[in-house]
Amino acid sequence: MKFLDHLEEWLITFLMGGATLIIFVSVLHRYAAGWSIPVVQDWLLGLSMSWTQELCIIMFVWMAKFGAAYGVRTGIHVGVDVLINRLSGRTRSKFIVFGLLAGATFTGVVSVLGSHFVWENGAHYAFLHLIGSPTGDIPEGPTTPDLEWPTWMVYSAIPLGTSLMCFRFLQVTLSFIRTGELPHHDHGHVEGIEEDDVPVNANPLNMDDNLHMRDLKFHKRHPRKVGAGGTAQGDEK
Repeated sequence: MKFLDHLEEWLITFLMGGATLIIFVSVLHRYAAGWSIPVVQDWLLGLSMSWTQELCIIMFVWMAKFGAAYGVRTGIHVGVDVLINRLSGRTRSKFIVFGLLAGATFTGVVSVLGSHFVWENGAHYAFLHLIGSPTGDIPEGPTTPDLEWPTWMVYSAIPLGTSLMCFRFLQVTLSFIRTGELPHHDHGHVEGIEEDDVPVNANPLNMDDNLHMRDLKFHKRHPRKVGAGGTAQGDEK
């Protein structure tokens, strides 16, 4: 299971980083081709970068489908649970399990329909051609405009991504039944940065730090003292 988790993260990272790099190179090529530099300008104009937009769209679609499965596993997806959290423990658990199973059912249906669509859109022909069997009147399937890739390869993101999402729903359901806990993602946490514990006696109204803007000259002449209740003493009125 750890291998699948890492594979999912690596794939999303590769697609996001690759698409960003391709867009950067495409924009740089567009501006550099307008510079009047002998030889270099002719060489840049001879490079066709029209395929970059289509490739980036495909990469972002794949990233979104697998990113949705990653969101189910880590609890990133936004959910409206105001009413559910008001229910009693056992009733709340039943509604949560029902919601998770509903998500697994929906994504399962989409993955099955998507697999049928991909199979009829050219994957059937590609499979028979790969194993050397006669294709008969089975259609080869269309291709993309710029890259001229078979569209069934692009549309494969639907059955693959939603199948993984269905599996994640079932995984979260079993984990919730066993432990009673749902995956939770802290949006305020940044990986690689350790958070220091806030002292118990910390005063949130204290301005004697480097995080608040203040007049240093005024504070040197009139030092502020924080009294009981967090009120500042010695301020000018």
